Amino acid sequence: MDVGRGHQEAPPGGVVGEITAAGGTAESAALDVRDRDAAVDTDAAHAAVSRAPRPPGPWTTRPVDHPARGPSGLPGRPGSRPTRAPSPTQATGNPAACPPPPIAAAKFMQACLIVSWVTAMLLPMSDPTPVIDDLREESAELDRLVAELGTEQWALATPAPRWTVAHQIAHLAWTDHSSLLAVTDQDAFAREVEKALAAPGDFVDNGAEDGAAKPPGRLLADWRAGREALDQALRAAPPRARFPWYGPPMSVASMATARLMETWAHGLDIADALHVTPTPTDRLRHIARLGVRTRDFAFGVHGLPVPFEEFRVELTAPSGERWTYGPEDADDRVTGPALDFCLLVTQRANRADLALEAVGPDADRWLDIAQAFAGPPGPGRTPKGDTP
Repeated sequence: MDVGRGHQEAPPGGVVGEITAAGGTAESAALDVRDRDAAVDTDAAHAAVSRAPRPPGPWTTRPVDHPARGPSGLPGRPGSRPTRAPSPTQATGNPAACPPPPIAAAKFMQACLIVSWVTAMLLPMSDPTPVIDDLREESAELDRLVAELGTEQWALATPAPRWTVAHQIAHLAWTDHSSLLAVTDQDAFAREVEKALAAPGDFVDNGAEDGAAKPPGRLLADWRAGREALDQALRAAPPRARFPWYGPPMSVASMATARLMETWAHGLDIADALHVTPTPTDRLRHIARLGVRTRDFAFGVHGLPVPFEEFRVELTAPSGERWTYGPEDADDRVTGPALDFCLLVTQRANRADLALEAVGPDADRWLDIAQAFAGPPGPGRTPKGDTP
């Protein structure tokens, strides 16, 4: 959905910038969210963190570290020369490994909800139950983090400009509702798409604003009820069913993967606001797989030649298990912790702060531009050492 919302900076009263990449995202639409007169002063809210009880769950407190966000200033590197015949997708000249958008590009690039584009590239699973189970666990963990927050803490600022903790949960609840309609009431979902196309620059932020205006207890109850309903609907759906979305249709597994990635990424933004650090789990395997599958998209969205050769990716899971992707004899390789790779592809951390290693010029360039969400590339986070 709107994973990238956590890393964008919006100019005052304006939009993030020109939308130029195919398969775009609502995160790059207008971010001029209305100021709420009832909002609690954020300085007072941050002060409340130290007085609040530590939330239950696998979290550790950490010092305040809210790095400034802005352009990453990534150096440009040319792509490698092809060494074998291009694939059919590459031969078409389409830089992203996915079909053209099904609706007018300009509207699509503003209205598309981001993860549908990239998760559509995942092959259907014969049994999507494991990823649905992991989505449920990821949501429950985030629930434990926010369940006992006071009113002031719900108003804490997160890394997403003008989005508070309440906005983050409201956004997740809103997307769960859209997903539920796509699975259970496609006529109603079609009407939601029409609304999105009528206000492509505002519909994501409006959904978050509406939810954030609710009392915290009501917002929390709505999020819980919505995600439970979606969980049941996904489990009841035929495993290989596909559902309409704002971009390409989504399979059961793709939708669950998309929801898991977004829950994890927005959960990190909330944890950042609360100055706690979540304990990583092997649920990251779904996000890591998605990050690997979106390699070609990352090159294409930056206007760079897509490498013809596969990369070897070797990641160490939080449990110590080794996750591998691609041929063992690949010239270009990426190695490191799975957590760091997932932070990179969701743009929740700068490459300079991660223990990822690249061998080969194309793999090295990929780590500069990787993103597991569709749409224009975001500025990402600045290195921690660059924090004023």
